Amino acid sequence: MSFSLGGIRQWHWISGAICLVGMMLFALTGITLNHAADIPANRVVTTAESQLPEALVDQLLSLDEGEIQIPSALVAFMQEDKSIAVPSSVSGEWDGIEFYAAWPGPGADSWIAVDAELATVTYESVDRGWISYFNDLHKGRNTGDIWRWFIDIFAVVCIIFSVTGLQLLMRHSKNRVSTWPVTALGVLVPFVIILIFVH
Repeated sequence: MSFSLGGIRQWHWISGAICLVGMMLFALTGITLNHAADIPANRVVTTAESQLPEALVDQLLSLDEGEIQIPSALVAFMQEDKSIAVPSSVSGEWDGIEFYAAWPGPGADSWIAVDAELATVTYESVDRGWISYFNDLHKGRNTGDIWRWFIDIFAVVCIIFSVTGLQLLMRHSKNRVSTWPVTALGVLVPFVIILIFVH
């Protein structure tokens, strides 16, 4: 990495351009998370119940008890009968009579339950809305490994942006007398708030 003024500026604007949208997203969701209790929840609950065909029940009864991957026949049945897309990667508990699986996601939670004795399947999904979706992205809640890796890489880019910004402040501080007082204010304000008001 070049440490010339031009090199620092280049790293600063490149890192700023890369993380611009991400910083806005995390700043906005920081506000919505901070005021989560003040924002009305728009929960949409979807439920479905259906009778299972005998062949599908027999297939379930033939499975070993314990944690199993959801049978592909059950996934296909839910899609055909209720137009509900159940992830084929979902795993659940099968005790020989009942099967239960849940798969939380950002801004939503879903589950499916099968009663082999009654030959019934019950499905429920709770969608908490777009604000909850983006809040969960902010927290990395139920977002998968790829998004968690993105957050880590994004954080590194933000660090580069901040460090190169500090270097630029150091380079220009001689000509701008307010540089360090303003920088010190940015450090002191949160520190004082934490010290006095956060208990």
